Parts: sequence; structure tokens; C-alpha cells
Amino acid sequence: MSRFKELYKNTITPALIKEFSYSSVMAVPKLEKIVVNVGAGEAITDAKIIDVFAEEIKTLTGQTPIITKAKKSISNFKLREGVSIGVKVTLRGEKMYYFLEKLIVMALPRVRDFRGVNQNSFDGRGNYTLGIREQIIFPEVVFDKIRKIKGMDIVIVTTAKSDKEAKALLQGFGMPFRK
Repeated sequence: MSRFKELYKNTITPALIKEFSYSSVMAVPKLEKIVVNVGAGEAITDAKIIDVFAEEIKTLTGQTPIITKAKKSISNFKLREGVSIGVKVTLRGEKMYYFLEKLIVMALPRVRDFRGVNQNSFDGRGNYTLGIREQIIFPEVVFDKIRKIKGMDIVIVTTAKSDKEAKALLQGFGMPFRK
């Protein structure tokens, strides 16, 4: 079992019950899924770059990503419907907890001039979105094998009813919010 899953059961749940006065353990917010998305606009001109990004995301998450395709054509971007423009993966269960632990404990501290993550990136429904500019902050990424430095979006979906509850949940996991 993941260290973060044990942390949730043994420490975070009792703390949230006390802080928000939940009547049942089932009312305590929990992580539902984590979605990692990489947009690859360069794939319009270089179709092989999608495979490179897919392999990197597979290495980072331990799960094979799906390739996202353009829904409609946009002539200004030279984009046609059905062209591959990104990769994404949805993590649940153990893989989700392992990825969150890796993100908080190993990757975020490696960001240059890191002062914490933005605490205003909640969507109003208890979900948190985090943008990362470089994939090289993850320890699995070998710098010599990178063709292009690329960022990614990480969406942490919770069952929390409000942003305050979701923030308390993520703080319990050790998410370093900016003061």
C-alpha cells in the first residue's frame, strides 16, 4: 500500500473530521483521480513527437496514455480534424497515490526558484489544477534523451464540496501552497 494512502487513512481523515465536523467517515473528501495532460501542438508538423511524449508520460505515471485528437479543423493553426495533438493519462487507485507522492516529495522541490504552488488554482468544486513548465523535474526523465522540453497540466480531482475542503485535503498530503 502506498505511503500516501496510509497517510490519508490514519492522519488526514481524522484531522478533516475534526476540522469540518463530518458526521460520517464517508463524508470526508478523498482523491478521485489525477489527470496528466501534455499538449503537443508541434505534432502538426512532426507526427513522431507524439510517440516521444507518450513514452515520457508512460515512464512518469506507469500507465499507457491515450492520444488526444483535434475535434475540429482550425485553418489559422494549420490544424485538421482528427490530427493527434496531445497525450493524457487518468490515474486512479494505487498509481494515483504513487504519482501524487512523487510529485509532492520529489518533483516540486526540484523546480527552480520554487516558492510553493498557487493556492488560487481551485475550480470552485474542489478540484485543483497545476501547470508544470518542464518535465525534467521528475527523477525518471533522463535529460540526455529529451528531444524537447515540454510542460504538462496535472488535474487533481477530489470529492470535496468546496475549495476550502479540497485545500485542507491537499495540505494534509503535504502540498506546498504559496503563502
